[in-house]
Amino acid sequence: MSKQYVMGNGAIALGALKAGVNLVAGYPGTPSSEIIETVAKYPHEGTYVEWSVNEKAAMEVAAAAAYCGARAMVTMKQVGLNVASDPLMSLAYVGVKGGMVVVSADDPGPISSQTEQDTRRFAEFARIPVFDPSSPEEAFDMVQEAFVCSEKYKTPVILRPTTRVDHAYASIDAPDTFKAKEYEGFVKDSKKWVIFPRLSYLNHAMIEKRNVEIGEEFSSCRFNTVSGDSNKAVIATGVSYAYAAEYLKDHPEIRLIKVGTPHPLPERFLLKALEGVSEALCFEELSPYIEESLLKLIGKHHLELDVRGKLTGDVPPSGENDADSARRIISRFLGMEFDETGADHAGAPQPPMRPPVLCAGCPHRASFYAVKRAMKGKKAVFCGDIGCYTLGNAMPLDMVDTCLCMGAGVTMAQGFDHMDPDAVSFAFVGDSTFFASGITGVVNAVYNAADMILCVLDNSTTAMTGHQPHPGTGRNLMATPVEKVSIEKILLAVGVEKVVTVDPLDLDAAIAAVKECAALKGVKAIIFKSPCVAITKPDKKLRVDSETCIGCLRCIKEIGCPALSVTDGKAVIDENLCTGCGLCAKLCPVNAIGGAEG
Repeated sequence: MSKQYVMGNGAIALGALKAGVNLVAGYPGTPSSEIIETVAKYPHEGTYVEWSVNEKAAMEVAAAAAYCGARAMVTMKQVGLNVASDPLMSLAYVGVKGGMVVVSADDPGPISSQTEQDTRRFAEFARIPVFDPSSPEEAFDMVQEAFVCSEKYKTPVILRPTTRVDHAYASIDAPDTFKAKEYEGFVKDSKKWVIFPRLSYLNHAMIEKRNVEIGEEFSSCRFNTVSGDSNKAVIATGVSYAYAAEYLKDHPEIRLIKVGTPHPLPERFLLKALEGVSEALCFEELSPYIEESLLKLIGKHHLELDVRGKLTGDVPPSGENDADSARRIISRFLGMEFDETGADHAGAPQPPMRPPVLCAGCPHRASFYAVKRAMKGKKAVFCGDIGCYTLGNAMPLDMVDTCLCMGAGVTMAQGFDHMDPDAVSFAFVGDSTFFASGITGVVNAVYNAADMILCVLDNSTTAMTGHQPHPGTGRNLMATPVEKVSIEKILLAVGVEKVVTVDPLDLDAAIAAVKECAALKGVKAIIFKSPCVAITKPDKKLRVDSETCIGCLRCIKEIGCPALSVTDGKAVIDENLCTGCGLCAKLCPVNAIGGAEG
């Protein structure tokens, strides 16, 4: 054993390895990505680990492992759980043999997501247990307990960390080496493993009965705690408990109740913890899950208890909690004066606003600009997707008209085409997203004779979530030599008749490719292929000859590269940011940009 200082995601990974996990699969998504990356870094005899093509695939790979009696973990962020919901809902009915833990990392804020959805709601909907850690240390312990719970009740179990738990750091006592659990293997039994309506009906009844038993067991769970003794109580879950505990350390008499296992609700624990309490504040993220559950419990047992929280307006209905909001909300609930000067941010200057922007030298900027130039004066709609290239919506590019969810750009472009055939419909999708959820949309376009242009922005990585590999990179997490899956061959195989591959930094060729495809009917595809600058790390630099520069600032006004700025009315290039991509030089009408330097 040794003490290791790790991120919360690392703690989850170490907890799973300590539990003898046999298989780990997932799809990268902030704030969950580092879990699988940590598993892959540690010696893990007998443990298979993979980046799956998407969350649904990961869930199904892990399910098969759990059917074998092995311990399996699948990781994703909260919107990824939507993608994996089809197999998970059925798994709740079919059940598992080995332990299966689904890590769904929620993102209050949201900081890097499309939604603020609450996975506790999903767990209730799926009728499966959920653990809600309040710290990296607790996440380390909870993932181990989740495997035990899963095997005991033969059900998938959700672990629901949030961003501030995933990305916090803590010291963890963990073994130096890990060994995977021994397991029986798959035993054929079609009456158990083949889902049919009659089996689902019988299993549903079993699930409802079982969840009562799990709720009773959770009432004795060490992750549900109570301290203090007063007629006012604060009930908190997840990282909100840590904020509440920090504030109430100066008020130890106030009753503080932690619910670490929110579903099935530990009723007996809560009833005992609330004895003598007349007023309770539910301090939680994101939805009023505990608050609503407590109100049902009060009605069931006819208790005299005033419950405050999100439903009463005492806690904000959206966004993440923090130490300052804990002070403000809890002090108001307790009738104490809140001293704003004691807040962590008091007197601190506001940080400068930094709008999200594509990196200097990012090839996506050149791709968007080529399409914009080619479509100048023409009616067009630009459907975006989830990834770095979503930032193409920013001025001055302004090249992303829609962004809904992963893969939606490909199919939404078809909808626009069918409703507005006079406009040229474009769909922008990254290479990783193409493999994850774009292929079926292309098949749909070909099958339904859409007229659209698919633009695959291929930078040879999953850039936004930390440069994870994908099927097009030729490598996986198990260091197995694999063939690169060709995007071009896939497109041709499903019936896309015109596929052009071009380097977006070759601006003239890129513009010509767009114009060529726009002149054709049917489904066309342009693969804009150029590696991510964060991987290649080019050291080529450009500079502006101030004597030649006429101050038109076209280079700044048209592409918005962060390496470009204005001094004394002339364009200047920050050599600390410049990658030498040369896009700005191609725009300059007087050739004032050049002179590459090392």
